Amino acid sequence: MLTLLDPQDRNHFPDVSQAMREPNGLLAVGGDLSTTRLRQAYRHGIFPWYSQGDPILWWSPDPRSILVPERVHVSRSLAKRLRRADHRVTFDRDFAAVIRACATPRDDEAGTWLVPEMIRAYDRLHAQGLAHSVEVWRDDHLIGGLYGVAVGKAFFGESMFSRASDASKIALVHLCRRLADWGFGLIDCQMHTPHLQRMGAIEIPRRSFTDRLDQLCTLPGHDHSWDDEARAR
Repeated sequence: MLTLLDPQDRNHFPDVSQAMREPNGLLAVGGDLSTTRLRQAYRHGIFPWYSQGDPILWWSPDPRSILVPERVHVSRSLAKRLRRADHRVTFDRDFAAVIRACATPRDDEAGTWLVPEMIRAYDRLHAQGLAHSVEVWRDDHLIGGLYGVAVGKAFFGESMFSRASDASKIALVHLCRRLADWGFGLIDCQMHTPHLQRMGAIEIPRRSFTDRLDQLCTLPGHDHSWDDEARAR
């Protein structure tokens, strides 16, 4: 049976071992999207995912897809595109635009899981320095990006979008390089996709994933601004 979360107890989640096998990883229902609850969820390998009109659903799938930042795979064609001077990459320059672009339904999708209350919740996380974005620009137009949540030395990728060829891949490579420099141990990719597998993502048992979180999430995170221009000022 699914655990019904108490809206007043924002620090409690059931152990992830209680998650359902089918659908894979469904763990709990209800609660809220407060900053306290979301941070506690990510810290324990849990994330929200639900559709408009549904209750909040919390997930922790097994196995878990992760990407080790320094092991990101860059194909020759992507490396060539990265060397071009026709784009620039920023961090935390326009989080609101990135998450709203991620919320736009793809051509083959009828809707989006990034419902308005989810967007507001991640906006709050960004305001408190927990959620971050990567932006890819061309001629001052936003052509791709991604966003996620950082807890300690772990980064939890949430969504990405692309309006030009390889734009989301460019964002991911820049994120990996920066996180590797900062000593981050993993990027949580949540579920397996062929796209992320080609970029170097691997699947590990959920228990191995949460064991890594027990180490990484207790380490000091990157306390300074992720925005290079803001840091330079």
